[in-house]
Amino acid sequence: MTSYRQELEKYRDIDEDKILQELSAEELEQLDTELLEMDPENVLLPAGLRQRDQTQKSPTGPLDREALLQHLEKQALEAKEREDLVPFTGEKKGKPFVPKNPTREIPREEQITLEPELEEALANATEAEMCDIAAILGMYTLMSNKQYYDAICSGTITNTEGINSVVKPDKYKPVPDEPPNPTNVEETLRQIQANDSALEDVNLNNIKDIPISTLKAICEAMKTNTHVKKLSLVATRSNDPVATAVAEMLAENKTLQSLNIESNFITSAGMMSVIKAMYQNSTLSELKVDNQVGMGNHRDQEGSGGGGGQDGGSHFAPRHHCLQCQRLGDTVEMEMATMLEQCPSVVRFGYHFTQQGPRARAAIAITRNNELRECPQGGNGAKSGA
Repeated sequence: MTSYRQELEKYRDIDEDKILQELSAEELEQLDTELLEMDPENVLLPAGLRQRDQTQKSPTGPLDREALLQHLEKQALEAKEREDLVPFTGEKKGKPFVPKNPTREIPREEQITLEPELEEALANATEAEMCDIAAILGMYTLMSNKQYYDAICSGTITNTEGINSVVKPDKYKPVPDEPPNPTNVEETLRQIQANDSALEDVNLNNIKDIPISTLKAICEAMKTNTHVKKLSLVATRSNDPVATAVAEMLAENKTLQSLNIESNFITSAGMMSVIKAMYQNSTLSELKVDNQVGMGNHRDQEGSGGGGGQDGGSHFAPRHHCLQCQRLGDTVEMEMATMLEQCPSVVRFGYHFTQQGPRARAAIAITRNNELRECPQGGNGAKSGA
């Protein structure tokens, strides 16, 4: 160890810069090559600088994409194709496959003998009649679903093209759009504010252009109204501020029996305020809050339910769930179940639960509330519903 240290002492005072200045260009290039060979994978250098420049040509200029593509195409055309080791001649070798179709003799116990009249009827039956007979006998694998159900549900022969016919799609039947809701929003608001005894049903379904301030004013007027029993705000683009106004209205109104706010843009926070307000309400028997769409998925809901006037002739309660339908969350669903358990007046509740626990609790609570309503001590004996 001592001799090795003494050997290194003589290299301590060497001037590396002076030695490098005395080297020629060829010696510097050789030194560079040897250094690269000593450390070919220098992770401290960028990937483009880990290999020394071996190009001796001068740059030819910027990239010309068209010229490069032409060069590659020319090079591909000039390249010779590889010759096949066994050239294709089209000669067929071996014997062609011939499937065997032996005639199977039906056992005597499997042979079916029909009466002469039936034999003659089947022999003279058309393809359409055979199709109907097969459907009646339950041979649905011999025909399409449309042919099968047409033969079963119709009293006449409908399959006129036979069993082996090409299945054609049903003709498109255009469905006319539902007429717009004729309700006059301003007049309805005036009647609610005036506590008009002739107005018992307010239906604003599918009216898209109602301002938020007008919806809040309707809820504010409903606080003191004593005649309106049914309020429907389906697909009116209501949001959380309207939900807050609805919650305040539920806490004070003592006449309203049915409330429908489905197909709107109410989030879990707004829905929570509506559900908590139900603890202070003892008259509402029907509440529908399903199909709330997220604000990020704002889209037209036209046609999701039937509009109608104030007579309530075509109220709708949408049960479908669009792809953009948002989940209100486990907390809201648990609060819904708790509300139904503590509010015996609610006998109809419209919401599609996503969790099994709240769904089961809500079903039990709705059943109990309807049983209490049907009892003689239950009051007016309203019809049960879900």
